[in-house]
Amino acid sequence: MRSAGYDQKDQILEVEFQSGMIYQYLDIPPAIYKEFLESVSKGRYFNSEIRDTYEFVRVDRRGRRGASSH
Repeated sequence: MRSAGYDQKDQILEVEFQSGMIYQYLDIPPAIYKEFLESVSKGRYFNSEIRDTYEFVRVDRRGRRGASSH
């Protein structure tokens, strides 16, 4: 994971991976984002609590959303 940001109003977690791919994870509660920030291993927390739990969309490098999945 290269970077991550959170939009609290829309509850979107945006993650940029080392590959350069960017994904937005939808309906992430503030408490989950807080736990993510406070986790010792962001990657491990992401994989166990977010990755296969929340819907996401891929965002291209120009900021446009692509296909979504769960």
